[in-house]
Amino acid sequence: MLTKRIIACLDCNAGRVVKGVRFEDLRDAGDPARLAKLHADNGADEIVLLDITATHEGRKTLVDTVRRTARELFVPFTVGGGIRSLDDASALFDAGCDKITINSAAVADPAVISAIANRFGSQAVVLAIDAKRRNTDTGDAQLETEVYVSGGRKPTGLDAIEWAKEVESRGAGEIMLTSMDRDGTRSGFDCQLTAAIAGSVSIPVIASGGAGSVEHFAEVFREGRADAALAASIFHFGIESIGELKQQLQATGIPMRWPL
Repeated sequence: MLTKRIIACLDCNAGRVVKGVRFEDLRDAGDPARLAKLHADNGADEIVLLDITATHEGRKTLVDTVRRTARELFVPFTVGGGIRSLDDASALFDAGCDKITINSAAVADPAVISAIANRFGSQAVVLAIDAKRRNTDTGDAQLETEVYVSGGRKPTGLDAIEWAKEVESRGAGEIMLTSMDRDGTRSGFDCQLTAAIAGSVSIPVIASGGAGSVEHFAEVFREGRADAALAASIFHFGIESIGELKQQLQATGIPMRWPL
């Protein structure tokens, strides 16, 4: 098994980190630069900052927040929210991020994936997929999912698995898959959905939505075939220490990136 990554996510609104349940009922969690440094110092392999209301409000990502956060970090830093064009992505790379993540803009115009990948490399393009189940069956029935955009507000009619295949063909270097049904619930990742996406593409898949315990991470790495797992509230509110999480996962035989 290849080494696995633990990623801390900062969902930002108006320059502050917030966290909700199923993309709703947001509550304040703190300053992004401070939290990013805290999580990196505690062992996070990467940091993701998402300006979760930028697309819905029709504005660009808060570049000053990105620049201030980037100055605190020595681990890979991914930024998303409100990125609609190659120029938008360029501004964020200039502000200090290592990767960008796009969702709504890619659905509206898939060519933007290739444009950014051709300019900055596929490794710099993370395609975010916010997916919700159409059916709740977790057995052998056909998994039916739908991609949502605009911060989880708008259904697209796209099937998540088919969309994952397309974005890979267009140059995305990684997929960040969020289960909207599990987001903020701490009930565990959607391993069936994650495994379905991971099995349909050859690029890395980051699992997001539902982290609540060490066992949940172990399950999504083993059963969900995820390359990385992302969490927010359990790290922000001190429910789980990243360093201790990595040590416990390593002890169960799941290889983690160092330092632990």
